[in-house]
Amino acid sequence: MFLNNSNFFDIVILNLLFMIIWHFIIFILCRSLPSSFFDPKQRLYVTRNWEKNGILYIKKFKIKKWKDYLPQFVAKGGFSKRHFPSSSNVSKNYIHVFILETCRAEWNHVMCSLYFIVSFFINSFQNAVIFSIIPIIFNFPFIIIQRYNRIRLLKLEKKYFSKKLFM
Repeated sequence: MFLNNSNFFDIVILNLLFMIIWHFIIFILCRSLPSSFFDPKQRLYVTRNWEKNGILYIKKFKIKKWKDYLPQFVAKGGFSKRHFPSSSNVSKNYIHVFILETCRAEWNHVMCSLYFIVSFFINSFQNAVIFSIIPIIFNFPFIIIQRYNRIRLLKLEKKYFSKKLFM
């Protein structure tokens, strides 16, 4: 709570600085973790019953209307969904890597949302609440997109794998 005696402008600037540092640390950690850490069978990533196999995101969140308007970050040499091959050229490995990347991205956004822990250490309670809500609100849509895409990709993987159509 060392920001208690600061003026509002300083509080905002310092929190933004801490958020940037937090996000940078999470990004470095996320990129350095092995792919095995992002196994889609882990508890964090499995499809939940309340997601109704992706219908929740379509009906309640209207994800199809806005998901393509959000920015996509692809690190140098990273994975991009923009280059999804046609169904005739899709490979089992490509879909598997795509699924892992949705787990990686979800983990990254969930961890970035945990800035609230830092916020409560450096701010008064009132300011901590305010600066905790910001990263949660900004990361939530990206978490939803990753979960929605993973559900779709798992269905695609199951469909193609059961018919042995993968290359």
